[in-house]
Amino acid sequence: MRRLLNRAVLIGSLGCFVDSYDLVLFSTLRISSLQAIGVPSERIVDVGINLLNLQMLGMLLGGLMWGSLGDRRGRVSVLFGSIFLYSVATLSNGFVSSVWMYGILRFFAGLGLAGELGAAVTLVSEKMSPTERGWGTTLIAFMGAVGGLFAALTAEWFNWRTSYILGGLMGFALFGMRIRMSDSKLFETMRAKKVHRGNLLKIIFPRQRFFKVLTFVFIGLPIWYVVGILISFSPEIGA
Repeated sequence: MRRLLNRAVLIGSLGCFVDSYDLVLFSTLRISSLQAIGVPSERIVDVGINLLNLQMLGMLLGGLMWGSLGDRRGRVSVLFGSIFLYSVATLSNGFVSSVWMYGILRFFAGLGLAGELGAAVTLVSEKMSPTERGWGTTLIAFMGAVGGLFAALTAEWFNWRTSYILGGLMGFALFGMRIRMSDSKLFETMRAKKVHRGNLLKIIFPRQRFFKVLTFVFIGLPIWYVVGILISFSPEIGA
């Protein structure tokens, strides 16, 4: 149990907690926050879709950017950079006064969030033994679910601005907790060998690898459809 609850697992789990917190929080606060900044009722859905698209664009680009940087510079550097960007953007979400400002901040929040899960799972997998890493990644996923639940509760307890500010403060607290974290011995060994790393073209070539990546994308697609579309827009769908 002590090996399971090591520093990498705990920090990675909290990162996934904050990641899910923000994603669910936006879905929960979408209507109230847009109404508060003066968006007419008939445009709530359209503006909400645009904001979600900007957030997803940030996550798409961030996944590629942080993945490449993680292979080149190390997993820990990604964990620092992604949580800092997320924290600044989410904290700033609590002070938005216009749709365009909201959209820009959702884009950068998505850009930061994209690095959390991948870097955390990779670091934990590299630091734990093959017989234990499954438990480590399971704990990370579990804390992600808890983060989503906490976001829903926070939206009930506080107003939308306070909820975003709380998310940003949690991110900065996690940033401080990551000081003194180190990359895995496996990554340090690969870095010492000066192996070419972080080439995004390797996702496409060879074709067998590209089709494998597409398979994983399609496996996750139904889950995101439920969480990102059906749950986010459930008030309008239910009406």
